[in-house]
Amino acid sequence: MALTAPSRISPARARRDADGMAVASFVLGLIGLLLFNAVFGPCAIVLGTLAIARETARKGRALLGITLGIADVVLLIVLLTLNHSVFWQFGG
Repeated sequence: MALTAPSRISPARARRDADGMAVASFVLGLIGLLLFNAVFGPCAIVLGTLAIARETARKGRALLGITLGIADVVLLIVLLTLNHSVFWQFGG
């Protein structure tokens, strides 16, 4: 019984994975605007960048995920600067 090297991922599967990363980037960036922006924002940026690097067919969604991820990080910085907290606070 001979051992064989694992086969490379097919281009169709690689594209499908990149499309999934683009969608995940968008979803994480969107959720990050409301919850856990310190975690979801950077994840959205990384996934969107990887999706574009792997030539996704959903480039617009990946770019939107990166944009939302950046907005998450900016929101985190604003919240930390204004009220020294990472949580939304309504009222007094």
